[in-house]
Parts: sequence; C-alpha cells; structure tokens
Amino acid sequence: MADSVAVVDYGMGNLRSVSQAVMHAADRAGVEVFVTSDPQVVRDATRVVLPGQGAMPDCMRELRESGLLESVLEAAASKPLFGVCVGMQMLLSHSEEGATDGLDLIAGRVVRFDLEGRHQPDGSRYKVPQMGWNQVRQARPHPLWHDVPDNAWFYFVHSFYARPDDPRHSLGEADYGGTFTAAVGRDNIFATQFHPEKSADFGLRLYQNFLHWTP
Repeated sequence: MADSVAVVDYGMGNLRSVSQAVMHAADRAGVEVFVTSDPQVVRDATRVVLPGQGAMPDCMRELRESGLLESVLEAAASKPLFGVCVGMQMLLSHSEEGATDGLDLIAGRVVRFDLEGRHQPDGSRYKVPQMGWNQVRQARPHPLWHDVPDNAWFYFVHSFYARPDDPRHSLGEADYGGTFTAAVGRDNIFATQFHPEKSADFGLRLYQNFLHWTP
C-alpha cells in the first residue's frame, strides 16, 4: 500500500491518542493511517509507529504473543519506524524493569531514575515517575527536528529512560535530576521517551516530519 502508516496494536499502546495525532498529521499529507494487529498490514505499510504504555515486561510479552514481533523487526530493518514511550524503550537491548530483554535494535540499556531523597531547585522532592512537561535539547541534528525549536517542551510520563551505548544514538536530552536521553535514533529509526501525541504543536510537528522523512 502506497503512502501508509501502520500504528502497531499489540494490546499495550496508548492507541487512541497516538492514532488520532498521527491521523491529524496525515490529513494533508495524503497518507493513510491503519491501527492494526495484522502483521501483514505492518509489512505492507510504508511507515510504522510503535507505541507503548505500561511495564516493559508486559509490552515485550504482548508483542511476542500478538504475532507482531517479526513484522516489527522487518519494518525496523527496512522502513521509517517511530517508537513512542515504552515503544522507544523496547528498541534497546535490555531493561532493568523486570530484567527484560528488548529488541536490541539500538544497543544500550533502560534504567530507572535513582532520585530518592533528592530535591529539585525549588526545594520539592523529585518524584518518580516524572510526570509533566520538560524541555528537550536537540543533542544531534535530525530531519524530525525540522521546525521544532531547540529546548521545546514535551510531555513525559516515565520512571525509566534509555541509556544508549553509543552517544551518537542519543538524539535528544532532557534534565530530571541530571541529563537523560529523551530521544534515540539511528538510520531509519527515531523514537522518543516523551509523548508527541500529548505535546501540542511541536509533538504534532514531529509526526508530520516523520510522514515526510526519507532516511
């Protein structure tokens, strides 16, 4: 199918808000959006969005049991793929959450915030998960940052974050008790820890850029 995006439905993604945001971005791009649990639709799509929500062990188990794992790996090898939240964490090699192996598409680990007893500049304690808006510094140039200003605000909900082995795979960074990776990527893969679909205009711009991205 020409000019289409498959939003992968393996039972664990924030599908409604992700798919609505992608559909909104696709309105004027002439791109069809399919929310699908069919591996063949994922294979046939020209682009793939991998959302994720909840615990990493549950997401990896559901992806395997849904029969979608192989089609996602095929997509990651051959076409633009956008991972969101736990969908980003799944791209890495291993997660501390439940000692879970990921897809190993980007070498690295997913680790938990260690902020117990620490205080923010305003005197309040750091809370885990981080919930709310945070600024993202563009650590590396990338086509998906087009028309997104450096240090733009995006919405986060997470207790774990990616730590890529190769710093070149860290495309965006934020600060929460220290610098952490907020966006990763290589080749035809781009992924964010934050939720573009909950991040107003700049989140929508990322999805729009993804629909026009030709790695």
